[in-house]
Order: sequence, then C-alpha cells, then structure tokens
Amino acid sequence: MTGDRLDGRFARLWTASTMSALGSGMATVAAPLYVASRTDDPLVVSAGSAVAWLPWLLFALPGGVLVDRVDRRRLMVVIDWVRVAVLAVLAAAMVTGHAGIVLLYAVLFVVNTGEVVFRAAAQAVVPAVVPRSRLERANGWLGGGTQVMQNMVAGPLGGFLFLVAAAIPFAVNAGTYALSAVLVGLVAGTYRGSVATDARRSVRAEVAEGFRWLLSQRLLRTMTLLIGLLNVTLTAALAVLVLLATDRLGLGSVGYGALFTCLAVGGLLGAAVGDRLIAAITATWTVRIGLLIEAGLHLALAASRTAVVVGVALFAFGVHSSLWNMVANSLRQRLTPPALLGRVGSTNLFLAAGGNCVGALLGGVVADRFGITAPYWVGFVVALLVIAATWRVFDRATVAAAYADPAPTESGTPAAVA
Repeated sequence: MTGDRLDGRFARLWTASTMSALGSGMATVAAPLYVASRTDDPLVVSAGSAVAWLPWLLFALPGGVLVDRVDRRRLMVVIDWVRVAVLAVLAAAMVTGHAGIVLLYAVLFVVNTGEVVFRAAAQAVVPAVVPRSRLERANGWLGGGTQVMQNMVAGPLGGFLFLVAAAIPFAVNAGTYALSAVLVGLVAGTYRGSVATDARRSVRAEVAEGFRWLLSQRLLRTMTLLIGLLNVTLTAALAVLVLLATDRLGLGSVGYGALFTCLAVGGLLGAAVGDRLIAAITATWTVRIGLLIEAGLHLALAASRTAVVVGVALFAFGVHSSLWNMVANSLRQRLTPPALLGRVGSTNLFLAAGGNCVGALLGGVVADRFGITAPYWVGFVVALLVIAATWRVFDRATVAAAYADPAPTESGTPAAVA
C-alpha cells in the first residue's frame, strides 16, 4: 500500500457503514414498537432482545471462519443483499397486513446473523485499505459515523417514521443495506484471508486455531477478556439505569433520555479527536485512564444523587469508550496475521456479546436482591480489581512495540522491512 492517507476505498466503506448504521438503528427502534402495538405480553416483547443477541452467540465463531475462507468484500455484498431481500419481504407484508410477530422475529434473526458476519468481515478489510499509521483515525471515523447515525439520528427518525407507517423504517433499512452493497461492491481489490484454504479442515479446527493464536498474545488476550468482563458490569448497570434515574435521581422520561445523549455526545467527541488524543498521551495511558474512567462511572452511579454528576460521568465514559475501541481495534488489526483476522475479530465479538447477555440478566437479579445501587458497587469493585490486575500489562514498552512491529504476513511472522 502506498501513501499515508485515507483514500476513496475507505470513503466508500465508511459511507456504507454509516448508512447501514442509520437503517439498523431505525429498525431497532421500530421493531419493539411494532411488537408492542400487537401485544402487551412481556414475554413476547422481551423475546425481541433474545432474537437480537442469539445470533452473536451462535454464529460469531463459525462466522469468523467463513470470513477467513472467502473474499471478505464479496461476502459483505452478499450479506447486504440477503438482508435487503428479507427486509423487503417484511415491509411488503406489513403494507398488505400479513405481517405477524413471528415473521418480524424471523427477519430480525436473519438480519442480526448477517450483522455478526458482516462486522467481522468489515473489521478484517480495514487494515487492507488503510495505512497502519492511520488505523486509529479510520476506526475513529467508523465509530463516529455509527455513533451519530445509530445512537443520535436513528432513534427519533425511526420513531417518527413508524408513526407515519409501520413499514417505513424497515423499508428504509432495506434501502440503506442496498446502498451499502453497491458501495462495498465498488471497493477495488481482492480481500481474501489467505491465498489458499484447505477445505478439508473442520470449522472447529479453524476456530481453535484462531483462539490458540489469540491466547498466545498477552496484550490482545488481555484486551479481549477485559471487554467481555467489563461488558458484564456495564450492561448490568445500564439494564437498571431507568430505575436509578427515576427512583434515585428523580428524572422523568426526558431526563432519562438525556443521560444517553450525554453518553452519545461523549462517544462522538472521542471518535472525532481520538487519534490525536491517543498520539498525544500514548495508547498505554489511553487504556489506563480509560479503566479509571470505567471505575469512576460505576462509583458515580452508585454514590451520586445528582443527575449532573451522572451525566458528566456518562459523557466521560462515552469518550473513553470510543478511544478504547480505537486502540483495541487498531492493535488487533496491527498484530493479527491477515489469515486470522476474521477468527480473532469474531472471538472478540463473541466474548463481548456474551458479556452483554450475562450482564443484562445479572443487573436485574442483583438489583432485585440487594438494592438498586448494588450493580454499580459490584461494577466499581470489579473495575478496581481489573485495574490492579492489568495495569502492568499495558506498560509503555509493550504497547510501543506493538505499534512499531511491521505488519504480520500470512504465516503470522512479521514482514521484512526494507
């Protein structure tokens, strides 16, 4: 790769990712609204969350194998067109009055299954179209686009369009996936994980290969395990945040929504200036300060009765979240051999999703048994233990060496530097 800038190939990937995030966000808002308009059964309504998370647990690991076996760009295009087709069927069924909750959940299952594999493929393509020195900036742009569209624009827009007609958000989502397919298809080049693949190898063997490689890398192994563990405490905290906001902070629905706005604005700011902040304070201190912010968020939620303090803590956490993702994704893209990028990335996605699932269940159980602030005190203690256990893992020499290493080859050894 020549040059040291983000070129047209990345621009097409970024636009595809951003538009997909807009459509996905609108469908995420519209789906529970549609279910709630058809039934008030809590079990049926909550089943939507299971449908959303189940594909991540079922298909993340085998999906990573697929990403490493085929051309990743073509795989992304196929996934997008499949999602266009199923969403078009759903929208048409809604317009004609033939859509039911079962059809909606079946479509969401297919769409989210595609998202699992698509995201692993997209993360594996990025280092092939972006110079190593610009990975942080590229990941920041990708995260920022998703943050704006999915967390700030899609919510109110999806809710408004649903009021106009229930089918519109899903039809728009199909349109955004179609645009994504066209744009990704225009990205020049071939993006196979390896030159040749032994088709006789089992999926289990290939998953195990990626897992063993990840376990052998202390830095990446630690970051992957951390994201799974910290997602447990974070999701547990957010699962009961509505109760904390109303019962302890005295906020109404608007105030509760404003807390998530603080989180989103912080995430957007982090995505916008993250590459410069990381360069200024180093990746080591980006990670270490981020872990301190993680502990601070849980402490603020556990101890504060002031909405402003909680809002500031969520804003700071949003900044940290963007920077953490930039460092974690960039390090993984720098250090992982191209032939393993799909499997290593999907292992990270699998553990992150597992943490989210456990946390969603744990938050309510702990709060119900020990009080509304209990999940936050647990999160604070876990964060302190994590800081103590991993502080030295992220020492400056180790992280600097990771940034300085030349890109690995297909065999996993660094390429020679001229």
